[in-house]
Amino acid sequence: MGEEHRFEVIRATPDDHLAEFARDVREGLTASPKRLPCRYFYDREGSLLFEAICALPEYYLTRAERAILEAHAEEILARGFGERASDPITLVELGSGSATKTRLLIAALLHRQGALLYVPVDISREMLEESARRLVRDYPGLRVRAIAGDYEDGLEHLASLRGRKLILWLGSNIGNLERAEAIAFLRRVRERMSEADAMLVGIDLRKDRAVVERAYNDARGVTARFNANLLARINRELGGHFDLAAFRHHALYNEAEGRIEMYLVSVRAQRVRIEQLDLEVSFAAGERIHTENSYKYSPEEITAAATAAGLRLLGHWRDPNALFSVNLFGRAP
Repeated sequence: MGEEHRFEVIRATPDDHLAEFARDVREGLTASPKRLPCRYFYDREGSLLFEAICALPEYYLTRAERAILEAHAEEILARGFGERASDPITLVELGSGSATKTRLLIAALLHRQGALLYVPVDISREMLEESARRLVRDYPGLRVRAIAGDYEDGLEHLASLRGRKLILWLGSNIGNLERAEAIAFLRRVRERMSEADAMLVGIDLRKDRAVVERAYNDARGVTARFNANLLARINRELGGHFDLAAFRHHALYNEAEGRIEMYLVSVRAQRVRIEQLDLEVSFAAGERIHTENSYKYSPEEITAAATAAGLRLLGHWRDPNALFSVNLFGRAP
């Protein structure tokens, strides 16, 4: 079967995604305090910037998670599904991005069972198409059925898949949800899992403030450009007139809450017009737009969240520096 016939991209996002973006921008910039949802980081430009962030020396998360998967991919599969292949496993990934780390599990599954269906879910259709083409080129036994949509679209498709599944949620994407929201989402995944399925979740661990803050305030300013791309996207898609130089990136670690908080800070008093919203937004000097939280977890918090979601911990792996964890869950009785 040719490469073109071994992948498809299904658009789950509604055609009115621009209207949804406009609604969320209006709601967020007229709120007090101002906010913008972090899911809008990931247009094509934002997705490319995030891939650049993952390669930065300060951004330990990607390296640590990759090291865990390199060392333990086969052990993870054996812990979740037994030592020997029986029924084939379908690999589903929520928030797949470029799927670079996922290749370690794809290779291990292909070695185990010879053929594999991979179902990546990502908000960026362009990133999905690019990664799917590369994957089917590099792995002859692989089929890719990509879902261009959000997590909820992925869950909807998950319910329709038959057979055993390994559900991936890597990159500490769980950290972008409030802790109660993360438990609620894990519970929704659990409701769509059978007893034969497993879920693998990458979770950043609580650690020293300086290490965390360096990861989100890199010396090259890539994270700052990633953050500012939210405003650039409003300019591109909604006729905004944001001067990107009039906002600065700010990321701080809230130790009590165990989370990084990211903001765009207005460097002066200003008014910004957004044409398609027929809206003018006022900013005081120093006023912040909240753009993202990234929660960190202790091992005890991971276990507690899983238990509250109706999941049981099948395995827990950390990198040698104990910066990051990869956790395998099964459905609790």
